[in-house]
Amino acid sequence: MLRLCVFRSVVWVYSVITFIPWYFFSGAGSNLERARRIKANSVSRRPAGPYRAINSQEKLVAWLHPGVGTLDKMFEHAARKFPQRDCLGTREVLSEEDEIQPNGKVFKKVILGNYNWLSYDEAYQTAKCFGNGLAALSQKPQCNIAIFCETRAEWIIAAQACFMYNFPLVTLYATLGPAAIAHGLNETEVTHIITSKDLLHSRLKAILCEVPRLKYVIVVDNKPTSWPDIPRGIMVYNMDAVKKLGSKPDNSEYLYSLIKKPEPSDVAVIMYTSGSTGIPKGVMISHGNIIAGVTGMAERIPDLNETDTYIGYLPLAHVLELSAELVCISHGCRIGYSSPQTLADQSTKIKKGSKGDTSVLKPTLMAAVPEIMDRIYKNVMTKVEEMSRFQKTLFVLAYNYKMEQISKGYSTPLCDSLVFKRVRALLGGNTRLLLSGGAPLSPATQRFMNICLCCPVGQGYGLTETCGAGTITEIWDYSTGRVGAPLVCSEIMLKDWEEGGYYSKDKPNPRGEILIGGPNVTMGYYKNEAKNREDFFVDGKGQRWFCTGDIGEFHSDGCLKIIDRKKDLVKLQAGEYVSLGKVEAVLKNCPLIDNICAYANSDQSYVISFVVPNHKQLMAMAEQMQVRGTWEEICNNPQMEKEVLCIITEAAISAKLERFEIPRKIRLSSEPWTPETGLVTDAFKLKRKELKTHYQEDIERMYGGK
Repeated sequence: MLRLCVFRSVVWVYSVITFIPWYFFSGAGSNLERARRIKANSVSRRPAGPYRAINSQEKLVAWLHPGVGTLDKMFEHAARKFPQRDCLGTREVLSEEDEIQPNGKVFKKVILGNYNWLSYDEAYQTAKCFGNGLAALSQKPQCNIAIFCETRAEWIIAAQACFMYNFPLVTLYATLGPAAIAHGLNETEVTHIITSKDLLHSRLKAILCEVPRLKYVIVVDNKPTSWPDIPRGIMVYNMDAVKKLGSKPDNSEYLYSLIKKPEPSDVAVIMYTSGSTGIPKGVMISHGNIIAGVTGMAERIPDLNETDTYIGYLPLAHVLELSAELVCISHGCRIGYSSPQTLADQSTKIKKGSKGDTSVLKPTLMAAVPEIMDRIYKNVMTKVEEMSRFQKTLFVLAYNYKMEQISKGYSTPLCDSLVFKRVRALLGGNTRLLLSGGAPLSPATQRFMNICLCCPVGQGYGLTETCGAGTITEIWDYSTGRVGAPLVCSEIMLKDWEEGGYYSKDKPNPRGEILIGGPNVTMGYYKNEAKNREDFFVDGKGQRWFCTGDIGEFHSDGCLKIIDRKKDLVKLQAGEYVSLGKVEAVLKNCPLIDNICAYANSDQSYVISFVVPNHKQLMAMAEQMQVRGTWEEICNNPQMEKEVLCIITEAAISAKLERFEIPRKIRLSSEPWTPETGLVTDAFKLKRKELKTHYQEDIERMYGGK
């Protein structure tokens, strides 16, 4: 305790001595002022809106640079402005080996070297050659071409080639099932597909016969050069061979000059959503839509320039990652590629003792989905629990001290260097901004990221149908649970939803279904007019709007908070409405829970839940309760189920959930939910329909059917 008193005294003395000079030099006062200012307001003066950002009250912004209204022009502008700067980086694989685990399983481990870089000019010329090669292989402008590939430099090069040559790019998640892949390829009538060697063997080969129009498969890997077992009539090329074909003197300039360059209204991407319900839908996104979305996002990243480094590892088939990378390219940043398996030193594919991608790249910018941030948060907090009493108390003191200081607009350099330096090093040590999107981020995780990673978290809200653009919090705003004000490219209205009891005239804050309008609102769903009429509309001024199905409320400073979702609302037997998403968001903060899906039948009176427990926490509990067995046996043990339910109930009561919202029965799942299992999307959103099918027997058992 004496050492803690000394620590408190040192911090106090340090704060007093440095406060006055630091206050004036750091701009803390202006930061606090910016955090508290009005960020958006209703241009109609009505509580329903539409709400616009303060700096776009008169007109929504649609482009970054005058005359740069298409993606090919944006890339050309960047290549001219930053020709010799690093653009796309890939780490060299030095060695790969199998590592046998104590349970007999074999994990692949890699040792990676440094990043090898393509400059902006090299990337531009490579994309141009590849586009020429595709044209030489009979790919026609305004005819769809598909990409089915992991996140890597070749993905962006292929995409830029398609943007240059006006080939609408059909994007498919690498984790989609065979039926969904075949559906996307057949619906868009593609004749050419760009893929990787691994995905060709593991996913595509089995369905090639079900895609009769497909004629060309272009593999981004250099080896092998022969492809056995490919159905007759399909030609397979390596990317290098296509680039070589496109760089021939008789092809290069001639073919490019014949191509009709894209217009802002032309389709750039048909992006198939990962689909939390049913068959994935193809969203048609024009060049102008993406340019507007990129413009809105870039405005919320202060001092974005060519000195920034972004780490790309989320699926590029997801609008969050594609938009983030295009934002970086438009400003001359460098993008180093990674994967969730090689991201950090402790990642699953990194050999012990060697460095993960963040340690080598040291990114300044990073996008993440809440699932990944939740994992970092839980891993660090688990390590804190294992610390000595003195270390743990020191950490909590520093954590609380910093939380208090940043709420006042102050920074804490002493705490950052003494206490949080090692946590910050998990992401390379240079991160200045984290962008969170894809799903709601819990307040506890957001607060942890702000404090321990020593950088602001910009929580964003957007959908594929709005190019991922809608709102992003400002870096000076350290409040939690909100998604910020509308971007300069968007405006937002609130529509009354009577069934849920949400109205724009509600007090203290107007509430309702979120409608997003602006030049970033996409062209609609591919070949799905019925759904287009349901979800999109054009107002009297010609502005396009999308009905999100999410429920939000606007705070007095113009920031939006997501509070519910129409599809997640279930009416119980007694007439009470339960928001399943709200129940999940509350309970996911429980350290014992890695993931949770709440479920309710309308003909029943209570909620049930499926829970993926945290391995370390559950095993410790099992040991304490003297329950023996394999992981699967422990998860299936009724005694463990009962104990976990007690803890969940306590957490729900502490969070002030209503009695009818608290799950009455649970099922512990021994298998994690990953995109590969088909139970969550690539953004780790729950696929409720698939989860219901997967746990149908358990649902019947928990509701007394069996």
